[in-house]
Amino acid sequence: MLLLLLCGALAVGGIFLLRLTVFKLPRCKSAAKLHGKTAVVTGANTGIGKTTAMDLARRGAKVILACRDRRRAEAAVQEIIQETGNQQVIFMQLDLASLQSVRSFADNFLKSEPRLDLLINNAGLISDGKTEDGFGMIFGVNHLGPFLLTMLLLDRLKASGPSRVVNVASQAYESGKVDFNYLTTHKELGLGNSNMQLLAKYCHSKLCNVLFTYELAKRLQGSDVTCYSLHPGFIKTEIARYYSLWFQLLFAPLVWLLAADADSGAQTSLHCALEPGIEHLSGHYFTQCAPLTTIDPKARDDATSRKLWELSQTFCGLS
Repeated sequence: MLLLLLCGALAVGGIFLLRLTVFKLPRCKSAAKLHGKTAVVTGANTGIGKTTAMDLARRGAKVILACRDRRRAEAAVQEIIQETGNQQVIFMQLDLASLQSVRSFADNFLKSEPRLDLLINNAGLISDGKTEDGFGMIFGVNHLGPFLLTMLLLDRLKASGPSRVVNVASQAYESGKVDFNYLTTHKELGLGNSNMQLLAKYCHSKLCNVLFTYELAKRLQGSDVTCYSLHPGFIKTEIARYYSLWFQLLFAPLVWLLAADADSGAQTSLHCALEPGIEHLSGHYFTQCAPLTTIDPKARDDATSRKLWELSQTFCGLS
């Protein structure tokens, strides 16, 4: 029994040692100050988004927490103000599962805020169901809502340049695909609502994030706005909170042992938002605070990125 306990302790210790060395994520090294700058962070009441907002506020930015849950967002606002001493931290209602909510947020923001320097599309989920507009929930919240939000705020970003758009994607994009026939007819990324089918839809949505960033960069050439997508790492967040309990319990040990915390997960977002001299890398995909040079060709397919853009415009009523 003692030997088993000793082996268990050594195994756990070895895993934590790996997390502190081999699996340790690099940190954003930018010393940028953001006084006079304004940032919008979606999904900023928890996890990576909250940590990102905290860092931006600490640097002096005016930070808008764009969130669905008022109670949790207002609690996050108070925590960030208390931790940073920055009083310019504001909650604004945004439900990415409602295109009308996205439009209302953009309208309120443009009326109240004269500039926008950073738009960080951080919010994401893995959940069954439909959005208010009849789209698959994962497609609507992870791609379509952020797409519309970016489009509606783009002129303000251009007027405030140099400015940046940061789209939090995932390495899961590598397992994704975009079935335009199914998407057009069903307003959904794939069939089914089992845990594995939802995970597949999540992968598809993350490919959409990378393709959107790639196409956006092409359309922003000649402007003072740049954009980046990224993989935050294997991070302990609430993104799978809508999964079935048994599925969460099944993966809980893996998450507990190997997943990094939200502070580590925010570092590549912050790098893309703040690092000087990366403007020529607009449209690129980053991981571990660096651009990935060997990205899957499907994430750089011009025809696919253009078709996704045009279909997203149609879905949002922008075309």
